[in-house]
Amino acid sequence: MDFLPSVIRANYDGGFRIHLIFNDNAEGSVDFQGWLEGPVFEPLKDPSYFQQFFIDGGTIAWPNGADIAPETLYEAVKSSSAAQPSAGAGGTIIR
Repeated sequence: MDFLPSVIRANYDGGFRIHLIFNDNAEGSVDFQGWLEGPVFEPLKDPSYFQQFFIDGGTIAWPNGADIAPETLYEAVKSSSAAQPSAGAGGTIIR
């Protein structure tokens, strides 16, 4: 990957989903539930803690130090947007 994706905006989208916007304007909602395995991700299973995410170093992170590589998030957005219609200009992926 020649392009280094970076999350520039993130909004909670219900459940364990976060709507992400990247530095190339790619955007989509990602369901993080499948990644919540292992000790560092255990606190994130609490919905109120999950919602404490923030952008750090171009990716999504949580107060306990948990994060997911921006390349992984970017691939999740790109693969889901290829299979899903969008809502139009500036639109959210419709599921």
